[in-house]
Amino acid sequence: MSVSTARPSDGVRVVTVDRPPVNALPVQGWYDLADAVRTAGRDPEVRCVVLAAAGRGFNAGVDIKELQRDTGHEALIGANRGCAEAFAAVYTCEVPVVAAVRGFCLGGGVGLVGNADAIVASEDAVFGLPELDRGALGAATHLARLVPQHLMRTLYYTSRTVTAAELRAHGSVWRVVPPHELMHAALELAEEIAAKDGHLLRLAKAALNGIDPVDVQRSYRFEQGFTFEANLAGTADRIRDTFGKEA
Repeated sequence: MSVSTARPSDGVRVVTVDRPPVNALPVQGWYDLADAVRTAGRDPEVRCVVLAAAGRGFNAGVDIKELQRDTGHEALIGANRGCAEAFAAVYTCEVPVVAAVRGFCLGGGVGLVGNADAIVASEDAVFGLPELDRGALGAATHLARLVPQHLMRTLYYTSRTVTAAELRAHGSVWRVVPPHELMHAALELAEEIAAKDGHLLRLAKAALNGIDPVDVQRSYRFEQGFTFEANLAGTADRIRDTFGKEA
């Protein structure tokens, strides 16, 4: 698991996740990501953070194999808390966060970008919550920030994905670019934001969070209660046991 931070230009920090093969994060990975984002946001020299990922896609959510190896509930509780920490770190980051998304953005990936301030995506990016196919619930809170309510519900119930172009049509993606242009486009937006006064940007971020119609942190933790209930009932284990197997 690797979370790295780079300084490509004045006032901008890039936090990159690199966990082959698909950036599905174990419990500690979510905490590492949260720490990196918070550290970047607290730096008085930083005025915008770019959240990116290396490899085949942006994020495939929780490491299902880690949950399968655990005979109790320790890994599940850890994943619940770790995801909540990482999502909150993006949402409460003291400066704006731009998500640079390529390839798949699934499960926890939607939680991250749904809490970002802006999204730049590549043409091959797809977004979705396959939670019902993975024995889990959650992140509908964040998908609802990307698409209208009825579409969110349909996507959630079916585990289908939507493309970056479709999200742009709904106004939740700022730009859609060819994959090789993704980081350039994300940094271009980040640098435009970072050109503003740092103190005023921090006030603006706090003000915008304060007028959100939904308390995203409380809403997500409410969802997670049903994930745990599904585990206690044995439903989640039954569905997770089919993960990675042919139908």
